[in-house]
Amino acid sequence: MSADPRQEIARQAKIARQAVGNGDVDARVRHSKRAVMATTYELLSEAGLAGVTVDAVARRSGVAKTTIYRHWPSREALLLDACAQMGPHFDIPDAGSFREDLRALVQRVVEQLLSGSYAAILLSLMDAAERNPDLAALLAAAQAKLVEAVSTVLARARVRGELGRLPEASEVAALIVGPLLYRRLFSHERLSEGFFRQVVDNVVRAVDGDWDPAPPRRRR
Repeated sequence: MSADPRQEIARQAKIARQAVGNGDVDARVRHSKRAVMATTYELLSEAGLAGVTVDAVARRSGVAKTTIYRHWPSREALLLDACAQMGPHFDIPDAGSFREDLRALVQRVVEQLLSGSYAAILLSLMDAAERNPDLAALLAAAQAKLVEAVSTVLARARVRGELGRLPEASEVAALIVGPLLYRRLFSHERLSEGFFRQVVDNVVRAVDGDWDPAPPRRRR
């Protein structure tokens, strides 16, 4: 694992805040927006959605509330912008086999959703999405990114001849995320190397067992 994402967010926020008062007008606008966004990331990482208010962002960033409202007309607009930019990314290099690609994807899910800066806001985002369609759309976008990555892994396996018929990528994504979220959010057990292997093995067995690799025969 890399350095603590929260420390990196704090470092970037400090740099942005120091730059707010420097440079010409356009540069100050860019620096102010960067400072506001970095501070919003900090607050999201520390306390989730509930920890972000325009007052709190203004106090910590040093940017006036009037300036914040000039770029983001509401707290909700600021949250949407920040959450969208913090969303997870699941780019998976070709590791040469279905199992190794899958293992890399499981590790990436853990880094992006369960131990990175995005993890700190995931629970509050899931809760708020029940009442806010815009936040629900953000969650849907994160899901779509994961399903797209799963589709890529499955397509590679198909090209290599490791899979016949392709399973539904969304069903495979559920097999990956379900156990990880359970352990992270419910049982609070460690996401160990052995557990990673178990998740990968279970997905491989499901793909081999639940989806017939032979092409369907045409009915006469």
